[in-house]
Order: sequence, then structure tokens, then C-alpha cells
Amino acid sequence: MRTFLLFWFGCLLTIAHAQQGDIHLVFKDAETQAPIEDVIVTVLRTKQNYISNPEGRVSFTLTGVSSIQIAHSSYESQSVRSNALKLKENVIFLKSAVNTLEEIVITKQHPQKILKGLIENSVDKLTTPCRLKVYSREFFKRNGNYMFYNDGLLHFQISGKNKDFKNDILVEQNRSIGLVGTDVSQDLLGYDLNNIMGNYYNFKYLEPLLEARARKDYDFLIKSYTKNDNYYVMVINPLDPVKGFKDDYTILYDKKKKIILEVSSSVTPNSVANAPEKRNVGARNIYKSNYKNIYRYAGDNEYYLLSSREEVGFERVDKKEVRTEIEVRNYFITTGFSRNEFSFKESEIFKDKALFNLKDKILTDYWNFSGLVPTPEEEAIIKNISDEP
Repeated sequence: MRTFLLFWFGCLLTIAHAQQGDIHLVFKDAETQAPIEDVIVTVLRTKQNYISNPEGRVSFTLTGVSSIQIAHSSYESQSVRSNALKLKENVIFLKSAVNTLEEIVITKQHPQKILKGLIENSVDKLTTPCRLKVYSREFFKRNGNYMFYNDGLLHFQISGKNKDFKNDILVEQNRSIGLVGTDVSQDLLGYDLNNIMGNYYNFKYLEPLLEARARKDYDFLIKSYTKNDNYYVMVINPLDPVKGFKDDYTILYDKKKKIILEVSSSVTPNSVANAPEKRNVGARNIYKSNYKNIYRYAGDNEYYLLSSREEVGFERVDKKEVRTEIEVRNYFITTGFSRNEFSFKESEIFKDKALFNLKDKILTDYWNFSGLVPTPEEEAIIKNISDEP
């Protein structure tokens, strides 16, 4: 009997360990073994979202057994059970969905008109009202040195529709590390938290492509998406010679549902090289600018911004012979989506532009299960800023 009880107790411990604990995943390409960034991991039991970092890593804590959904626009989707992930580090190989040669898609309508329709339909389909639980973080760099870092857990309650999107923000936790100086508000070109969701939900960054003259300034091309037969990709590049400051754009969309799934852009090297240098005091000469947004569609009642990544670098003219280089990197990850609205007092709403204006509020080490694992480089940056006197 004693032997049986010991055996049974051991089984219970094994089950408890399998049902609760930290899970570490690393995603790699099945053929190249290269790490895969932006893999979307959803714990189906809790509806919690996570996204892989540039090293393909995802970490989270899970209590209880759940199915875990794995998705990426360029790879075949998978589903695994959490109790099958028993290693300290679980490497998951994803198989590329490539099955055809890339082809240029010939359309009756000009791609610009198709893009206009995609934006209008996507804006209309985005789910509101809704609540997004978001992890936000920001790196600030001045003259080659990282000076400031902040992150936080925020709740965005989004209402309205089309061009009238509104959001109320409640900050659950936040922290700020380092100092950026008294002129931070002029330097910070990152997220303005009170209008960023409106910009993303209205696809504001694509507005220059809808202007009448855009057909003369850009080459619009639609291609088959070899990694998924359900999607098309629209590639938009400025025509040579590049006039003014212009970006290269890539827009991934569902060709049947007519909704946008990913948007990315980066300023073209020719734009930077050919841009006239501004010398007046207060001017900014941009040398780096890029962003990527991913939207998640999980049914007609669940279409929302999943993640955002922005980076900007510019040289600010302070005086005739004095210039300051500023770089800002921002990340957003929606860890939780709900159609249930939360109740709050007017005094609880966060109305400032950025979290650095807010006093630290740390209840847990939320950054360790934020939905986006920092890379070793980012961890070193945060530690170095923390160690500064």
C-alpha cells in the first residue's frame, strides 16, 4: 500500500508540474534552421497572445493544460498541447507554405483603387467596441547612447467607427528607467498613446498612397503570395528619381475577405541620400524610419491590431554648430482581446502622450510575461541604463 501511495503521489506531482510552469519556445525554419520573428502564439484557454522576438523566442507562464495555436503569414499553422512541451527550451520547426512561383497579378482596377477599397473595408471590419490589453515598450537613444527606457501594461477601450475611432486608456502597471533631459517632449517621436490607435485603425500611414499624385510618384504592383494562397501582397515603391522623402511599402492582405493583415514601410536609401540638408535651428534631418503592423483576424467579430513596431532616427539642429542624434524604438503587443467593455472613473483615464510622464507603478514583474521576450541585446541595454548613476 505504501509503495502504491508513493507511486500515486509521484504521478500527481508530475501532472501538477505539467499543468503549471514557465514555457519557453523557439521557432525555427524547418529548412534553413533560421529563427523566425513575428510568430503569433495564442493560448486558446486564456486567449492570451504572444509574439516571437528576432531570435524566434517566446516565453510565458501557464497554469493548467491548454492547446496552443501557432501562426505566421509565411508558414503553415500548427497546434500543440502545452503538456507536450516538457523541455526547458522547446524548439518548434515551422514548414514554409511556399508551393508556387511568385507571379504578378493583373487587375482591371489600378492597384491604388484596390488599396483604397482594402483600407475602407478593413476600417469597417475592425471590431469595435472592444478592449485591448497591450504591452508597450520604448527605447530612447541620444548621440549613440541609450538614455531612457519605459514599458507598461495598458488597457485600450476602443469605440467609434471608421474615421471616428476613440480610445480611453487605463494604465495597469508601468516603469521608467533613465533620464532623457528637459527637452524630451520635443525629442520623442514615438507613440502618442492618445491617438496611436486611431492612426492604426484608420491606416493613417497609408494616406500618402491614396493621393492623386501618388500614381506619378510610386510604382504599384500586386503579386501572388507564394507562402499562402489566400493572400496577395501589394508592393509600392517610389519611382526614380525619388522626389522628397518617400517610403517603400509592403501590404499583405486576404484576397477574399479584402482585409489588411500586415503593413510595413521603410524610408528608401535614395530618399535619405537625396534629401536636402536642413540647417535652420530646430530642424530635423531624418536618416532612419520604418514600421510594421500586424492585424489579427480570428472571425468576423475579432479583427484587431495585434502588434506594432516602429523605429525613427533623426539629427536635430540645436545650434549652428551643435547637432544631436536621436533614435526611438517602440513596440506594441496586444496580449488580450475582449469585446467586454470595462468600467472606470474619468480620473483614472491616462491622457498624457507617453508613459515617461507617469509615476512608476510596479505590482509584479510584468515584463517577464509581457508577450514579447527581450533579446539579450535589449536586456543589456535596459541593465546598462539601470546601472547609470
